[in-house]
Amino acid sequence: MLKLQLPNVVNDSGLKVLCLGAHCDDIEIGCGGTLIKLIESYPDLEVCWVIFCSNDARAAEASASANCFLKGVSRKTILIKDFRDGFLPFDAIKVKEEFEQLKQGFSPDLIFTHYRQDRHQDHRFISDLTWNTYRNHMILEYEIPKYDGDLGNPNFFIMLDQSIIFRKSQYLLEFFPSQSQKQWFTEETFTALPRLRGVEANCQYAEAFYSRKVVC
Repeated sequence: MLKLQLPNVVNDSGLKVLCLGAHCDDIEIGCGGTLIKLIESYPDLEVCWVIFCSNDARAAEASASANCFLKGVSRKTILIKDFRDGFLPFDAIKVKEEFEQLKQGFSPDLIFTHYRQDRHQDHRFISDLTWNTYRNHMILEYEIPKYDGDLGNPNFFIMLDQSIIFRKSQYLLEFFPSQSQKQWFTEETFTALPRLRGVEANCQYAEAFYSRKVVC
């Protein structure tokens, strides 16, 4: 198990972070606590936050949530696309073009994306395109608990205070009322996995990631 502190990859203009999510709540679930900690730790942070699948109702939720999680970030870009949920691999050319446009307009130091072995086709496809597009970047793959039971053995842990985990959970419940009827969309879910990852990281709470390649 590799346990590291926050990445020290700051360039002269500050830390630039790219967050990629297939669906409107993926980024918050997968790395919301880590983002809160990064914002508190790096005063000159720039974030590009991209969601690929949405509709009008969910886009409103996603925009409000992203702006809340990124509160205090002066340089931020929030992009919410309207691809159809569950069909991203079948819109491959258009999605790939979106990635190419992102690459031209934003050069991140750190990228958060989906776990490559995630069984949801949209998640897996976004992860694959992340690696296809960004060849010289630090990429951390986050995990999403769900019915498929595809959680693995992550090797990169960010230790988080209980207060951050509480804020993350409350934000999710507040800003995504459309998901409230789903049996898994609960505070217990959003605290249980960070607690288990905290056990693995020898702390109370942690978010865990897959770091496949780090070049220093």
